[in-house]
Amino acid sequence: MGDLLAEIQNKTATVGVIGLGYVGLPLLLRFGDAGFPLIGFDVDSRKINALLHGEKYIKHIPIEPIQQFLSRQQLEVTLDFRRVREADCIVICVPTPLTDKMEPDLQYIVKTTETIAENLRPGQLVVLESTTYPGTTEELMLPRLQKTGLQVGRDFFLAFSPEREDPGNRNYHTGNIPKVVGGVTPACLERAQALYEHAITQVIPVSSTRVAELTKLLENIYRSVNIALVNELKVLALRMGIDIWEVIEAASTKPFGFTPFFPGPGLGGHCIPIDPFYLSWKAREYDFPTRFIQLAGEVNVSMPYYVLDRVIEALNERQKCLKGSEILVLGVAYKKDIDDDRESPSYAIMQLLLERGARVHYNDPHIPRLKPGRKHAFAQESVPLTQEILEKMDAVMILTDHSAYDYSWIVRHARLVIDTRNATKGVQDGREKIVKA
Repeated sequence: MGDLLAEIQNKTATVGVIGLGYVGLPLLLRFGDAGFPLIGFDVDSRKINALLHGEKYIKHIPIEPIQQFLSRQQLEVTLDFRRVREADCIVICVPTPLTDKMEPDLQYIVKTTETIAENLRPGQLVVLESTTYPGTTEELMLPRLQKTGLQVGRDFFLAFSPEREDPGNRNYHTGNIPKVVGGVTPACLERAQALYEHAITQVIPVSSTRVAELTKLLENIYRSVNIALVNELKVLALRMGIDIWEVIEAASTKPFGFTPFFPGPGLGGHCIPIDPFYLSWKAREYDFPTRFIQLAGEVNVSMPYYVLDRVIEALNERQKCLKGSEILVLGVAYKKDIDDDRESPSYAIMQLLLERGARVHYNDPHIPRLKPGRKHAFAQESVPLTQEILEKMDAVMILTDHSAYDYSWIVRHARLVIDTRNATKGVQDGREKIVKA
């Protein structure tokens, strides 16, 4: 067994990243830029083939560095997980979704851990980055790894460091977002911290993996609860004849004690709609009801239904029935200017519209086609955004406020615009066509 700490310090340690998606791929780039030899693992052959052929599959992540790493033989990408034995440091970036019963689905962590255990050798560092409930690293991963007979903190090292990716954010990226790290033992923390310090500007060590796991959940629960608050206030403000976006803008002028959050058609993305339920599920083990988390979840889950009601009301006022109406959805990405549609509320709204007999079309400049997913069966292509199509639609719904859209032009040619993002704020002509939702 070599000296892993020394290998990390002199950058001869091979870093293996498992899961080359929105979290794993940018992390691979950071370790590559730092000069480490790399192995990228994924179960999806399409991703591996894309990387080998210089093709992008995540719009905001550049492919050129990957090509450079491959050409100078600094990087290998593979479907063969037996090769984790070749990696000195293994970073796990696999999905952690929810089941249909809104309970943690840890099958990807379990399968990955078992694969690592089959190939674990003395001197390796294993770091989990996938968001999960407090205790996962030590309760789920550690026993499986120690079944090999190797002891944590002596023969191998285990840590947790939550990902903090924000796709499309132009100010913050993997390299400059502070990295929280917790180890099972002090020796585990020392090696994980040393590894990340080569690739991340600031590393924040904490006392345990449980602290690191709960840190990530707190960050997203904070957002979930506050988004639920403004979503609820949006519904109330509408009944009171008040523009909630104007209220938020005014409140944001306070230089202390207020952080603006903005309402929308529902929650989307890989974290906020899912992560809070990991903690509420774990809390049951301690006979502790997480009322704020549950209430926020109820409010946010209800927003697509609220948007549906607003569409029905708007069509009724124009002597139109939702059944048989032609509806154009603008934006299926979960937020503006990205190609990430994970857990997007657009799907829930489109499904509700279809169930009530509407004919639904979509346009998204970042997502040219929809593929059937775990929670939906859509298999459509983005329709061109033309004057002819806008004039044909009974309603145009702005569900994602992409910068590419000319909202004045859209309002000018549409019969009815349902705006869930305040995207038409500056539009003056045709305001009688706009309904806020």
